[in-house]
Amino acid sequence: MYRVLILAFLSNIICASDIKLPMSFSSSFEQIVTNPKKKVIRYRGDLKFVYPSIIKWHYTKPTQKDVCSDSEHITVVDYDLEQVSLYYLNKRFNIAKILSNAKHYKKNIYIAKYQDKSYTIALDSHNRLESMAYYDDLDNKVQIIFRKVSYRDKPFSSRVMRCNIPKDYDIIKG
Repeated sequence: MYRVLILAFLSNIICASDIKLPMSFSSSFEQIVTNPKKKVIRYRGDLKFVYPSIIKWHYTKPTQKDVCSDSEHITVVDYDLEQVSLYYLNKRFNIAKILSNAKHYKKNIYIAKYQDKSYTIALDSHNRLESMAYYDDLDNKVQIIFRKVSYRDKPFSSRVMRCNIPKDYDIIKG
């Protein structure tokens, strides 16, 4: 499954040193997943985030998928397979706690430790989120690079943030 949970639980204007995240933001992204054998998979798309923990990832390459999360549930709409997967998240990820533990490392880089994992966070010249990296539970290195980041003071509508489920798609509950 896509390693998209890294941002599933961002919070409203979180401060850890110079790290600040807004009420909402949108961005294009590249997600690079490198397995222990050094095989690399690159995903691309765009995302939207709304406080306190709603995120919608729209993957465009290599396949088209929508992934929506509210911190307790995740919905994956796979357009190639014409199926929807619904999951309950057993292990909740709390970016607010991660960022509150972030320590300035050098220049625009911060390191955070949370639940026995280390996270590397980079900010751009405007102190906006630029990238995050970590190792997932399968020892894959996951790096997410954010481009064209647009911070907002207002949330996106719930309609925009919802994964639309086509009526004729198979639904899998996990």
